[in-house]
Amino acid sequence: MLTLTPDAVLLRQSAGDWREALDRAGGALVEAGLGEPAYAQALFDREAQSSTWLGNGIAIPHGTPESRDSVRATGIRVLQFPEGVEWHDGNRVTLLIAIAAQSDEHLDILRALTHVLDRPGVAEQLASAESAEAVIELLSRPPITGRFDDSTIAAGVPVQSRQGLIAMAAGRLLDAGCVGPAFMVDIMAAQPVALGQKLWLVQGQQDVHQPALGVATPAHALDDTAAVFCLACPVDDDTEITRAWQALLERLFQLLESGQGEQLATLDSARLLSCLSGEKSSAETVRVRVRNAHGLHARPAKQLVQVARSQSVPIRVRLENGPGEAVSAASLTRVLSLGARRGQMLVFSAEGQGAREALETMAAEVRDGLGEAVTPLNDTSEARPSRNRTTPVAPEPPPEADTPLMAVPASPGMSIAPVFVMRLPTFEYAEHSDNAAWEQARLDQAINEAHDQLAALIRTAGEEVAEILSMHEEMLEDPELREAAREAINEHMSAEAGWWRAIDTSARAQETLADRVLAERAADLRDVGRRVLGVLCGVTMPDPPDHPYILVAEDLGPSDVARLDTRRVKGMLTARGGATSHSAILARALGIPAVVGAGLGVMSLNNDVELILDGVRGRIVASPGSDRRARTELSIREHDQRVREAFEARFEPAVTRDGHRVEVGANLGNTAHAEDAVSRGAEGVGLLRTEFIFMAHPQAPDQETQVAEYRRAFEALGTERPLVARTLDVGGDKPLDYWPVPQEDNPFLGLRGIRLALTRPDVLETQLRALMIASEGRPLRIMFPMVKDVEEFLAARAIFERVVAELYPDTRRAPNVQLGVMIEVPSCALLAPSLAEHVDFFSIGTNDLTQYTLAIDRGHSQLSAQADGLHPAVLQLIRMTVEAAHAHDCWVGVCGELASDAQAVPVLVGLGVDELSVSARQVPMVKAWVRQLNLDDARRQAELALKQATSAAVRDALEAF
Repeated sequence: MLTLTPDAVLLRQSAGDWREALDRAGGALVEAGLGEPAYAQALFDREAQSSTWLGNGIAIPHGTPESRDSVRATGIRVLQFPEGVEWHDGNRVTLLIAIAAQSDEHLDILRALTHVLDRPGVAEQLASAESAEAVIELLSRPPITGRFDDSTIAAGVPVQSRQGLIAMAAGRLLDAGCVGPAFMVDIMAAQPVALGQKLWLVQGQQDVHQPALGVATPAHALDDTAAVFCLACPVDDDTEITRAWQALLERLFQLLESGQGEQLATLDSARLLSCLSGEKSSAETVRVRVRNAHGLHARPAKQLVQVARSQSVPIRVRLENGPGEAVSAASLTRVLSLGARRGQMLVFSAEGQGAREALETMAAEVRDGLGEAVTPLNDTSEARPSRNRTTPVAPEPPPEADTPLMAVPASPGMSIAPVFVMRLPTFEYAEHSDNAAWEQARLDQAINEAHDQLAALIRTAGEEVAEILSMHEEMLEDPELREAAREAINEHMSAEAGWWRAIDTSARAQETLADRVLAERAADLRDVGRRVLGVLCGVTMPDPPDHPYILVAEDLGPSDVARLDTRRVKGMLTARGGATSHSAILARALGIPAVVGAGLGVMSLNNDVELILDGVRGRIVASPGSDRRARTELSIREHDQRVREAFEARFEPAVTRDGHRVEVGANLGNTAHAEDAVSRGAEGVGLLRTEFIFMAHPQAPDQETQVAEYRRAFEALGTERPLVARTLDVGGDKPLDYWPVPQEDNPFLGLRGIRLALTRPDVLETQLRALMIASEGRPLRIMFPMVKDVEEFLAARAIFERVVAELYPDTRRAPNVQLGVMIEVPSCALLAPSLAEHVDFFSIGTNDLTQYTLAIDRGHSQLSAQADGLHPAVLQLIRMTVEAAHAHDCWVGVCGELASDAQAVPVLVGLGVDELSVSARQVPMVKAWVRQLNLDDARRQAELALKQATSAAVRDALEAF
C-alpha cells in the first residue's frame, strides 16, 4: 500500500477543465521523479478507456498497463481543486489522487478509499481543507459504523424476565467494548419501549464508546417478549455518529415491516444475525469460506463483482461474523469494504427464480479462488480431540524403510533411537446439554485447574519454556475465549463442546494471518484447549517409555515440550509445524535435534521403529539398514566429541590452519542474551534484531527506553567486542499495532524494513540517536535492512549524518561507528559495487536473500526444503558482494542460517567472507569448523560449488571433496 505524506498533497489547485487538471496531475508525478513524461500522457490514455472517477468528488487517474515502463518509482500525488472540475463523464471532481504504479497498487488505494466514498459531506470537507494533514486525515480516517455482529447477540438466554434480557443485551455491548460501566447503570434504569410483535427497545446514551445494537432472546418463550434490543446511541453532534446509530434503528424498522419479529425467539445466533442483516426468510442463502491467501483484495473482488453482475437475480453478500449488513455483490466498493480475510465465511443471498443456481455459481467461483491459485484451508476436524468427528481420517502410509525423507530442519543435531509416537487421546463427551449453569460451572473449574497445572510447570521450567507457558496462562484468562464458550453453552452445548468450539474458531482465525510466526501460534491455542479438555474428561497424555527415544507427534505444544525428560528425548519429529513454531523454538533452546513438517505419514510409524533424525539437513530415515546405521553412529560419536572439544576451546579465535582469521559473532533477538553469547565465545554481536524493543511496547519506545536496552548489550560485550545493530525491521509480515500498514498481497515484497522506516524518519532518527548514546564510544556497527539500491542507503545515511551533527557538533564524526547495509535483496548484491563506495560493511542475510533469489517462501510447507542457501545462484551473489566490498576496503559478514551450516562454512570462508554470525549456542562449533580449514582448500571448495547447477549438486560435490 502506498503511504501518503504531507509533501505529496498539493492544495488550492485550479483548472479550466478536466484536461488541464489531468495535465497538472501528470506534471506533479513527473516533477516528483515518479514517472517519465510519457507516463503523464498515459493518464489521458487511461481516461480514454474509462473514467477514473470513483465518487464523492474523487478521481484516481493512473496509467495503462503498457505505460508501467515509464514509472520511475511507485508513488502518489494528491491535488485539491476547491472550486471543482467537471470531469469528462459529467461528474464533478474536487480531489485528484494521481498514481504512478509499477503493478496494481491503484487497486489497493481504491480499497482504502471505499469508506470515504460512502460518507456524505466528505467531498465538501476535502475541497475546503486548509492543510495537507487535514486532507490526509480525511482520507485515512476509518468510518464510524454501528456495531452489530455475533458478539452483540445473545440467543437463547436462560432468564425468566424481560429485565434479565435487558441486562444480557447490555452486557454483550459492555463485553464488546462498545460501552462502559456507566451505560449499564443508565440502561437498567431506562424504561423499555414496546415495538410490537413482542419486540422491546431500550436506549442508553451515557458512557458510549461506539454506536451499537445488542439483542437478547429467551431460551424459553416469555408471554410478551420475543427479543429485547439495547441501543447505545451517544449524545454527539457529529452527523456521522448520528447516522451510525440511526442505521441500526433502520434495521429494526425493516424487521418490523417484514413481520418476522415473533420468530426471533426461535432463532440461534447465526439465523438471528441473518434476519437482521436484511435477508428475508424467503431468500435463498449459501455459505462459502474465502480461501485466497490475502482475502478479497482488489483483483479477486473485481472478479466476484463481475460474476455477480452476470447473474439473472440481484445477489447480496455479508460476512457471517462481520458487521452483519449485507451489501450488493455487484458493487466493487461495497465488496471491498467487507475486508474479507482468508478463512472468513461469506454469506450470499438472493430471491426469485434462478436464485439457487446463481448462488451456487457464486460459491463455486469463491472456492476456485476468483482467478487466483488457492490452497485448501486447514481441516481442523483432525485437531479436534474427540471421536465425535463426522468424517473419519484415513491414515497416510509411513515413510519407506531405509529411505531418506526430507522435511524442515528446526533444531540442529543428529540422533538415532526408537520412536515414540504420541497420538492424541480420545476425549469422549456429549455434544449437548440442557443445564447451562452446570456446564458453565464445570468449565470454570476446569480452566482454574488447568491454570494451576501451568503455574506448577512454570515454577520448574527453564526461562524459555516458562516465558511461553506464561503466554498460555494469558490465553486461559482471555475473556473473549471464555465468552465464546459461554455463548456456545447457552446454545445448549456441553462444556467440552462449547470450549472446543471457542478454541477452534480462534485458532482458525489465527491461521489466516499473513504473518507466518503469528499463524503458527494456533498450535498454542489448541495446546491450551486440549489441557482444559483433559481436565473436563479426566484424560491425560500417554506416558513415554523409560528408554531413550525420538518423540513423534502431529504437532507439539509448548506444554508438551515442557514435560519432556531431556535425558531420554534424543530428538523431536512433527508432522506439522514450521521452523518458527514454539515447539521448534523450545527444541533449539533445549538443545534437542528436531525436524518438523514431515507430513502425516510419520504418524503411521509403529512405536519402537528405529529412526535416524538429522536436524541440520532436515532429514529422517526410518528403519535404516545396517550400513547406514553404522555410518550414522560413527558420525554421532565424532560429532559429540567435536562439540565437547569446541566448547572447551570456545574462547580461542577462529583462525584457519594457515593463519587466516575469521570473526565469529552471535545473532541476538534480545539484549538480555548478550552476556550468554559472550560466555559461549562470541567475539561480538553480528546481528541485533532491534525490533524486539518496539514489539514489546504498546507505542513506539522513547529514546530513554531504547538507550537503556541497548546499553545492556554494550556492557555485556565490554570495550572491544563490536555490536552490529540492524535498525527497525518491521512492516509487511511483522506489523506493529501502533504503526499500522494496510494489508498487502505479498508482505514480503511490500512496505517493510528501510522502506517503512523512511516514511517515519523521526522514528529512525530516535533509534540512531539512542544507539550512539548507548555505545559511549564502544564499537557500534549500524546496518539498514531491506535496502535495494544506493538511493535508499543515502536517504538513511542523511538521517544518520543529521544525528551525528547534533551529537558531535565539533567533529561531525561519530566515534567508533560504522554504517552498512544488509544484503538480502538480489538487486543490492548485484549493485554492490555502487554501494561499496559509500558503506563501511555489508552483512549478508542469507535467509531472505535465498528466498528472494529462488522465489521460494522459506516457510512454504512444500517448497521450504528447496530454499537452500547453498544454491549456486545465491553463492554467485555472495561472491559478487565480497569482491565489490574488498575492492573498497569494506568487510563482509554473513548473519543468516547459512553461517552455521557445516557444509557452507568452508565455502563462505573460501569466498572471502570476513565474519560469521550465528546463534549463541552454535558459536563454539562454528569457530571449531574454521580452525579445521586450510584457506586454499576452502577456496577450491568455493570454486567447486560455483560450478554446480543445483544446490543438491553443490552438497554432493562438497561431500565428495
